Amino acid sequence: MKDFEVIGFDIDGTLYPAWRLNIRVLPYVIRHLPFFLHYRKVRKILHRTAPCPDLYEYQARLLALEMNITVADARELLRVYIYDGLKPFFEKIRPFSHVAETIRAFKAAGYKIVLLSDFPPEQKGAMWGIPGSCDMMLGTEQIGALKPSKYPFGIMAMALDVAPSKILYVGNSIKYDIKGARNAGLSTAYLLPWWKRLLHIRCPLADISFGTYRQLQKIVLE
Repeated sequence: MKDFEVIGFDIDGTLYPAWRLNIRVLPYVIRHLPFFLHYRKVRKILHRTAPCPDLYEYQARLLALEMNITVADARELLRVYIYDGLKPFFEKIRPFSHVAETIRAFKAAGYKIVLLSDFPPEQKGAMWGIPGSCDMMLGTEQIGALKPSKYPFGIMAMALDVAPSKILYVGNSIKYDIKGARNAGLSTAYLLPWWKRLLHIRCPLADISFGTYRQLQKIVLE
């Protein structure tokens, strides 16, 4: 642990339980279900897409083809339903216990703190004060490739001027966070879901498997 210089975090499902957001957003998704069904198909394609110069534009063009509308209309729908429409749902989401405390402890210990998420970090609002402890916040959409592409992890390392091996990335998805970060040469910490904690099932692909943020704090700092 002493060799790391940076600790990066995924946001959705990693800093807060995904079910808390899903419960809040479900009525909204149902009201706009046709759009979200098309959007889901587009995101599946984007997760398999190589880096592109303007992922936002490519996403709009894919959605336009999927919905048989103009690209301009697709851009507007994405703004209204995704980037602006989802913002209010994050305002009252409670994080996992001891998240902010752990990040502050890592910062105090000298680690740089980074957020790397598939959706714009600024969409999440104040995020319990965490942005104030961050050295950098990055959205993979802006970078040009979604996880599990190793490209956004590489860009993160370049932006920090740190070797990938000096970064520990924390996430809750084996497919997107753990495999993506490992493929880019990062070390990884996997947040175990409750049922894996109950059955004491670790993730063999991750360097660290943890169940609570106090546990992660102890592993890294002690």
